[in-house]
Amino acid sequence: MIEVKTFSGTEIEPHLDAVAALRIAVFHDWPYLYAGDRDYEKQYLATYAKSSESLFVLAFDRERVIGASTGIPLTDETAAFQKPFLDRGIALGDVFYFGESVLLREYRGHGLGHRFFDEREGYARRLGRFALTAFCSVERAADDPRKPEGFRPNDVFWNKRGYARQDDMFCTIDWQEIGASAATPHRLRFWLRPLT
Repeated sequence: MIEVKTFSGTEIEPHLDAVAALRIAVFHDWPYLYAGDRDYEKQYLATYAKSSESLFVLAFDRERVIGASTGIPLTDETAAFQKPFLDRGIALGDVFYFGESVLLREYRGHGLGHRFFDEREGYARRLGRFALTAFCSVERAADDPRKPEGFRPNDVFWNKRGYARQDDMFCTIDWQEIGASAATPHRLRFWLRPLT
């Protein structure tokens, strides 16, 4: 039986390695094709470890973490994620930013994706000062030959959750793809939703 638990602030620290391992496993697949790098993970997750209001929503199968979803006030995020909001004239303090939602393949299709969004949105509401929730997702060319046959993007799911794709908000993040010799830049598009 799957159990979902939430952790915030310093409570997340014992779970950093489990989230790093999940990110490496899930983002190995299309569309991220992430080669996996423990040093990169340590640096990335340090942002969450430093925030007193960061959130981890973790799904457990007994003691094993099989899914994770994260969030953080945008004021505590790195400049790469903040810049598109500043450029748009959106106050950083108005935004609760969602990091990844990662779930092992064999546990998908049972409602955990909705649960992850429910928990993060509920947490942002309880903090009481945010007007928007937001996340970003990697952009790939529609005709990229590496795309698996039958792949379905999450756009329909995100739209049903009330998120709107932004045509003028992007950030660029570097990571090393499978088979590459070095990290390369990747463009990610933002999706926004009013919290109320």
